[in-house]
Amino acid sequence: MKMTKMNSKTLILGLILTGGAFFAQAQTTPTENAAVATAQQAQGNSVIEGLKKQIETNPKDTEALAKLATAYQEAADWTNAIDTWKKISALLPDWAPSYYSQAYAYQSAKDDANAKLAYEKYIAAVKPEEVEQSRKNLAYAYFYVAFSEQQNNPDKAKEHIAKSLQYDPSNQDAVKLSQALNS
Repeated sequence: MKMTKMNSKTLILGLILTGGAFFAQAQTTPTENAAVATAQQAQGNSVIEGLKKQIETNPKDTEALAKLATAYQEAADWTNAIDTWKKISALLPDWAPSYYSQAYAYQSAKDDANAKLAYEKYIAAVKPEEVEQSRKNLAYAYFYVAFSEQQNNPDKAKEHIAKSLQYDPSNQDAVKLSQALNS
């Protein structure tokens, strides 16, 4: 079977555009919000079902799997999103964005321990040639790990917050955490 290579720029652009759709929805009235949400849910369900059928015919279609994981995230179905991102990571273990997306889904599901582990996997998986385009995500991943470690392992937290600030010195949350850790 031919394995489709996932274009990380396409996926990231899609995730950004998804955020834009949610912003546009927030600008409507409550009645419009309910109608839009219902329409999006129905459309999301049909998209999910279509992607599931597509994946049944080719379970190694990583592009379809990424679209399915993203559709699950849009539907706030964190369990299925996590499971789908894990499938992608198994097929493409060197593709860092799948770990970042897993971490996001775990974090959204309030599973902080697994979110931290997934962010650590993301950090480890980013290739040197991908660092520049991944600066913001790396900064956040390091911040999250530092925040998680601040109580149990302050030295590790200090190392991670320094890395976070190296990638994004303008992140005020990271600046505040760094000040708190180093005071």
